Amino acid sequence: MRAILIVAGKEFRDGLRNRWVLSICIILSMLAMGLAYFGAAAAGQVGFTSLSTTIVSLASLAVFIIPLIALMLAYDGIVGEDESGTLLLLMTYPLARWQLLLGKMLGQGAIMAFSTTVGFGSSAVMIGLFSASTSWQELLVPYAVFIFSAILLGWIFIAIAYVVSCSVSEKSKAAGLALILWFFFVLVFDLGLLGLLVTTQGDLNADLFPYLLLLNPTDIFRLVNISYFAEQNLSGLMAITQQAQFSMAAMFGALLLWLVLPIATSVYIFNKRGL
Repeated sequence: MRAILIVAGKEFRDGLRNRWVLSICIILSMLAMGLAYFGAAAAGQVGFTSLSTTIVSLASLAVFIIPLIALMLAYDGIVGEDESGTLLLLMTYPLARWQLLLGKMLGQGAIMAFSTTVGFGSSAVMIGLFSASTSWQELLVPYAVFIFSAILLGWIFIAIAYVVSCSVSEKSKAAGLALILWFFFVLVFDLGLLGLLVTTQGDLNADLFPYLLLLNPTDIFRLVNISYFAEQNLSGLMAITQQAQFSMAAMFGALLLWLVLPIATSVYIFNKRGL
């Protein structure tokens, strides 16, 4: 465990040195505060409107930007070390391969967790300070659910990025595959499900279809945050899941499964990788 923490600490310090932590914090803070304050501008209102609308809007934003940041942060975690020649040096230390891999994931996961908490937490602070209708107690639980699920989503895509990084021999290939995976999970997957509905003219097993959304971590993340507010009207693919009535525990369990599987896969591939 000590070896893993040493590697994780180095990765976190590298993130500070390379301005990753600062950059992610600034990006998420600006987007979160802007969305919280100007989110209702289309309806002719400026300022904080409602907690449910704000968090659902933040979730819609996070589902695009969190996976992209996580993939760009971690896609070269192994292949970058290999190309620079430092991977062979690291393997001469009294360090198992799985310890190196988990340490790097933990360090970059800490970067994502810290940046996500500070970035999205800034909008909660703004709402608490400038909204007379919302107390700090009302903000705590919804924002905790949102931020924790966003951190899990970031960790999932860091783990997916390491599967890619352990599988290729060039950083350029890893970057290309990372972008393809982002397009697939964030855009293509839902379009494919919609196409399936259109092709079958809705004649699809209504009990089975909601479970297809569990095959995409970004959809699970959206479900967690939209389903938390019972009064929120669901639309599109999200409306279909109302029939399944997934519990919060089941959805968080699905996110954790999505985290464990790519971690195990990346460890297996890295153990088979030649140096």
